[in-house]
Amino acid sequence: MAANRAQGQRAGLTRQAVLEAALRLVDQEGLKALSMRRLGAELGVEAMTLYHHVPNKIALLDGMIEQVVAEAVPPEFGAATWREDLSAYAHALVAALGAHPHAVPLLLSRPAMTPRNLRTLEAAVAMLHEAGFPLPRALDALYSLTSFVVGHAAAQAGRVDGAGSMASLDPDAYPLLVAAARETGEDASEARFAFALDALLSGFERELAGASTTE
Repeated sequence: MAANRAQGQRAGLTRQAVLEAALRLVDQEGLKALSMRRLGAELGVEAMTLYHHVPNKIALLDGMIEQVVAEAVPPEFGAATWREDLSAYAHALVAALGAHPHAVPLLLSRPAMTPRNLRTLEAAVAMLHEAGFPLPRALDALYSLTSFVVGHAAAQAGRVDGAGSMASLDPDAYPLLVAAARETGEDASEARFAFALDALLSGFERELAGASTTE
C-alpha cells in the first residue's frame, strides 16, 4: 500500500479509480466496511483527498452503482432488434450483479441518477421509441425490466433457493410443490430467469403491437 500522502493532495487519483477501489472493497468485505477513511487507506491517501473526486459518500454510492451498470451496458443500443437488445442487457446486468452481490442492496435503494446512468437510460428509451414504443411505455418497459433483474439478483445474493427448500418438504402435505421442485432440479436459477425474462419481453411485444394498431 502506498504511503499516506498529505491531506488534499490528489496523488494522481481519478474518480474512476476511486469508484473501482470502493467496489473492490465492498466486493471483498461488504457495504459495512465502506467508509471514506477506510477507502482512503486502501488507496494510500487521506480521506479528505477523496473529496476532490466524489463530493460525499452519497455520490460515492451512486458512482458504485454506475460502475456495476456500466459492466452491463452494450456498446450501442439499437445494433440488434429491441427484444434482442433488452434480453442481452438483462443477462449482462444479472451477471454483473452476480459478480458484485454486496452492491445489490444499493440498486434496491438508490436511483443513482448520475450523468453516465442517465445517458444509458436515454439511449435505451431512444431505441425503444424508434422501435415503436410510445415514450411513456418505453420508460415503463425499462423500469420493469430493471426491477425484475435486480429483484432476481437480490434473491440470488440472499441465497434464496425456493426449489431446494420445497423439494425437502413433506410430500404428503405438499405433493405438487415437492414434485415441481424436484422436477426443476437443485439449480434452476438460470432457467427461471430465462423463463421470466421471455415472458416479460413477450408482454412488451404485445404492448407494442397494441400501440401500433391504435395509431
